[in-house]
Amino acid sequence: METTTAVVLGGSVAGLCAAGVLAKHFDEVIVLERDELPPDAEHRRGVPQSKHPHFLLNSGRRAIGEIFPGFEDALIAAGGMHLMPSMDAAYCENDGWAPRKSGSMTMVYSSRVLIERVLRDKVRELPAIEIREGVTVTGLRSSGGGTARGRVEGVESSDGYLAADLVVDALGRGSSVIDWLSADGWSAPPEKTLDAKVTYTSRWYDLPPADRRPESWWWKHLVITPTQDTGDHPDEHEFLSNFFPIEGGRAIVCMGSWGVQMPRKADTFEDAVDRVRATAFGRAARACTPTSEVHLTRATGNKWRRFDLLDVPPVGLVCVGDSICAFNPFYAQGMSSAARSALILEEMLRGRDALDLAFFREFLARQKQSLDVPWMLAMARDQAYDFATGSEVAPAWRRRLAARLSWPIFNAINAASREDAYVEQTFAQVFNLDRSLREMAADPRFWFGIVRYKVRQKLGRTVVPGGFDDRQDPPGTDFTGYTRPAGRADLVGA
Repeated sequence: METTTAVVLGGSVAGLCAAGVLAKHFDEVIVLERDELPPDAEHRRGVPQSKHPHFLLNSGRRAIGEIFPGFEDALIAAGGMHLMPSMDAAYCENDGWAPRKSGSMTMVYSSRVLIERVLRDKVRELPAIEIREGVTVTGLRSSGGGTARGRVEGVESSDGYLAADLVVDALGRGSSVIDWLSADGWSAPPEKTLDAKVTYTSRWYDLPPADRRPESWWWKHLVITPTQDTGDHPDEHEFLSNFFPIEGGRAIVCMGSWGVQMPRKADTFEDAVDRVRATAFGRAARACTPTSEVHLTRATGNKWRRFDLLDVPPVGLVCVGDSICAFNPFYAQGMSSAARSALILEEMLRGRDALDLAFFREFLARQKQSLDVPWMLAMARDQAYDFATGSEVAPAWRRRLAARLSWPIFNAINAASREDAYVEQTFAQVFNLDRSLREMAADPRFWFGIVRYKVRQKLGRTVVPGGFDDRQDPPGTDFTGYTRPAGRADLVGA
């Protein structure tokens, strides 16, 4: 019987998830990775973004868990922390610190490098998969480019030629696959782009030993949202700032912005940390010991290569992760979207024998439907900026409308979520890509909850207070199940 072979280009999260799926359907799966992969959770050249915080959304956690059973338990055993953000994180919103209370969303906190290491461990348990390290992919080999009989047949690399029944492109934003296809006669897919000029900068720190941390540190994670004040203020008030906990008693301090120059040297980074609008952020960083240089990233534009719009897509090729759709990293959608694409491939392979043109058209249609969910979220925010560039720049009237309404709506959702479980759960589903923004916008119960909260607020009948002074430490009072209005003297840590 003839051996079936799948070749995966790239050994990062997207490639490893794809390999895990393919191992169930192909006799051999060969992953070609340019880097020499570290045995432990370490940075490597091919993943410079690993130096920044990474969120694995709930939909991504479930998808990876389906591909690699036991992944989450292994990640926690390796040092990841299973936390409830609404209880374990302190959020500084428009009017100050938000109240702390139980919510429906949980999350596993860890570094990107630990996620990849655990994934590599899972992949190496599968005998069908071979990871070839230090191999540079140099091209594709195909026939009949651009015709209904056209097919990608294999991969050229520094390791020689590999014939393949299926090739998966997981080479990321810098993938050259489109150029290689064009050289063989394939049409380039249309691209949707939007670059909102996001820049972010991070530095790694060791936390103080647990018995030496300030008493006010009930939190594990600090989030400071950008100011909504239109008056004069330091640039740092425009930053979205994270004090992000990871394994090993460490944290990544990250600051980012839309259209503002970010610090890239240690001294200017430390100065900027002190000027973030919630003073607890600077105090927390100063209590820790820096262990890295400052890492700055500018390649943050949204780009979607629309293979689904081609009359004749390449048979024998699937693109996943950033190679098909790259998002503004602020929205933490990349890893989860890649894992969701891998699951679609799993469902398709389970139900079909022939990898023909109909197969790839259906895969692209289903992948497009999945990618619509995070893409719409990214556009909702990034289209509000006048300095954004790309094919998806919104008309001036829509930019003005988005700029005027996006923050008030966001504030109203957050406030209503404190007292309306349906609003909180719905918004958590959208954030985690389990529900689309369009579905939320058309949900009358969701909007009823917000309007009802605003009426109660107007009448002074809300229960859970908010807007605690951002010049002070975030209050640690747990408002879960609170049924009566609280006086400020009731607050623990206020």
